[in-house]
Amino acid sequence: MSTSLAAVLQVVALVGALALVHRPFGDYMAAVYRSDRHLRVERLVHRCVGTDPDAGMRAPAYIRAVLAFSAAGVLFLYALQRLQDRLPLSLGFRALDPDQAFNTAASFVTNTNWQSYAGESAMGHLVQLTGLAVQNFVSAAVGMAVAIALVRGFARSRTGELGNFWTDMVRGVVRILLPVAFLGALALVATGVVQNLAGMHEVQTLSGATQHIPGGPVASQEAIKELGTNGGGFFNANSAHPFENPNGFSNLLEVFLLLVIPFSLTRTFGTMVGNVRQGYAVLAAMGVIWLAGVAAITAAEFAHQGTAAQLAGGAAEGKEQRFGAGASALFAASTTMTSTGAVNSFHDSYTAFGGGVALLGMMLGEIAPGGVGSGLYGMLIMAVIAVFLAGLMVGRTPEYLGKKVGTREIKYAACFLLSTPALVLGGTALAMALPDGERAMTNIGAHGFSEVLYAYTSAANNNGSAFAGFGADTPFFNTTLGLCMLFGRFLPMVCVLALAGSLARQAPVPVTAGTLRTEKPLFSGLLVGSVLIVTGLTFFPALALGPLAEGLS
Repeated sequence: MSTSLAAVLQVVALVGALALVHRPFGDYMAAVYRSDRHLRVERLVHRCVGTDPDAGMRAPAYIRAVLAFSAAGVLFLYALQRLQDRLPLSLGFRALDPDQAFNTAASFVTNTNWQSYAGESAMGHLVQLTGLAVQNFVSAAVGMAVAIALVRGFARSRTGELGNFWTDMVRGVVRILLPVAFLGALALVATGVVQNLAGMHEVQTLSGATQHIPGGPVASQEAIKELGTNGGGFFNANSAHPFENPNGFSNLLEVFLLLVIPFSLTRTFGTMVGNVRQGYAVLAAMGVIWLAGVAAITAAEFAHQGTAAQLAGGAAEGKEQRFGAGASALFAASTTMTSTGAVNSFHDSYTAFGGGVALLGMMLGEIAPGGVGSGLYGMLIMAVIAVFLAGLMVGRTPEYLGKKVGTREIKYAACFLLSTPALVLGGTALAMALPDGERAMTNIGAHGFSEVLYAYTSAANNNGSAFAGFGADTPFFNTTLGLCMLFGRFLPMVCVLALAGSLARQAPVPVTAGTLRTEKPLFSGLLVGSVLIVTGLTFFPALALGPLAEGLS
């Protein structure tokens, strides 16, 4: 079988698996968030935290709850890392430096999972289990809760209530993430992923040298790392490490896990607003952009530029031979178009255009299909922008799902769109203007600029992947990237929840002959065009200085 055919068949198998679970899983998540019943374990959690699971929250209260919970998570994780050398199961590792502990705490709480450290030589089992793995669950649940709050804003009328953050977050963990991650971990163990609490194993290599190989609870963290679109690896090599991702089947399973919730949430959205065709329209837009990204990176890596690449059947540098260029490109496109940030190959070694498409996937806002929750609410914001643009073209007040998009709503959407580009471009400019940026680059010219641009794009969009040649473990980058992660996560969330509250207070607008049919393929096309034009063109000058300049040189 040719490598090109194998790459196509992997995509076909993946799309088939996602289609198979889309309806039942999406409907199940809708039922979870619409249920009036609380499980016993959920009531116990609410009793311990001291929250009322039945109290409705307006947008300001929902925002305060999200920010307070996340701030507590940052403080707890920071303290855990600073006290690591005094805790059990530390494996003898020292406490992390203050700047690196801040960066890591911000990273995992914001669902970014940027890692400026080597996991197997820096974090003990206790920090991995009670700190990082816990945040993998709750940070994903926070994103899902915010998305559901926005969906309720569209579905409800004449009320400012968006549900209850604590109920939404706890249900997301207990009823969705935990059971699916448990099944995913069992499947990963069956494929050969490591799961134990062992320390270092001393082994002899074929050359007679001594090597220390760590064990650990890898499969359990790997499952939620992908399912929650987190991305932080137990090992420094992430999903390129054979203990995390041993073979082609485990690779495809991990890609399935990281895509299943974002794609299925479109069905949840359609079910909750009472029109599943609206969900299919959003799904179509996501699917078109994702497939285009997969095809573009795959084509760039199979382009056979140079003698070595021709002999290898594709660009092989930085890729695991057990996966090859096709599976590596599929993984790269899927993780950069979600907020996962996991890697099974090194993006710094990709061709200029291949790495540029991965960079563009993040710059689009990671909405195809995006992170758990964040992908859906990001695409719904773009839907609001799309109907606004359509309204301008026909001279009609824009409407979406029976709600008018007025001045207040478009201001919230505009602030959402502008916050991340400001962080990316501002952070990149600051780093390039200071000696810290030049010292961190291992390459000069366009590729060196791409390393810095990729780092701030990844941080502000809460992705977590990096061009591996970039030396980010310095006080300057640990601090600035950490701040980008925090502002890039919570500024958009505040805008989303404020928009949700504004929509929920409106009375429904009746459908007329002039209403834009947002469940039709035409709207899906408009939505794709809005994403590419409004968001993509924002970053075109920066891309021209980096990957485009490198690829055309």
